[in-house]
Amino acid sequence: MYIQDQIVTNVPIFEVSETLKDVIKFFEETTFSHVAVTENGVYLGMLSENDLACFEPGKTVEEFRYELESFYVVKETAWLDVLEMFSRNGSNILPVLDENQIVLGYYNLEDIVSVFIDTPFFKEPGAILVVSTGIKDYSFSEIAQIVESNNARLLGAFITDSENDVVQITLKIGTQSLNEVTQTFRRYNYSIIFGNSDDQFLEDLKQRSDYLEKYLNV
Repeated sequence: MYIQDQIVTNVPIFEVSETLKDVIKFFEETTFSHVAVTENGVYLGMLSENDLACFEPGKTVEEFRYELESFYVVKETAWLDVLEMFSRNGSNILPVLDENQIVLGYYNLEDIVSVFIDTPFFKEPGAILVVSTGIKDYSFSEIAQIVESNNARLLGAFITDSENDVVQITLKIGTQSLNEVTQTFRRYNYSIIFGNSDDQFLEDLKQRSDYLEKYLNV
């Protein structure tokens, strides 16, 4: 999935030598969780909105150098890794760097999620199935074979949980009937965690989208 055109360049970047006056204003006027800090144009890290209560207009960003969080992506970072970076750092904004550690711009979580939701995995009609098995026992080629052997299309699959040597995989399947597919998965020793129709899936997605919107507007 191509997401490079989602890089935004209208969000400021602050030099470590600057005072916190404009940083305070930035956080008070936006819903972003972080903002990038540079030194002589080179990326240092991300300043967190969580530190806002400690900021004083007359102080410099330098005084918070050791509080900076060092996370970023590059233009070549795959979109799933971008989503993982958002999640891992509890951030709704990510700096995008070039090979010289110069900030090219940012990814906005809302923009990236919108691109994700616009994929066939979400938009095409079908059913959601969540299966689990031993982490050493599964393969995506086997999963695809199980789905396709029942004359269904596999629209997408990704690992949604991994714990205690058990992996959980969420599938979007292009069929209106999951019965034959689920029975085949059981014969291959997969446990069925969840299976639903597209109507229920869309309702669940709407609820998650509403939650995301509330989170982004906090």
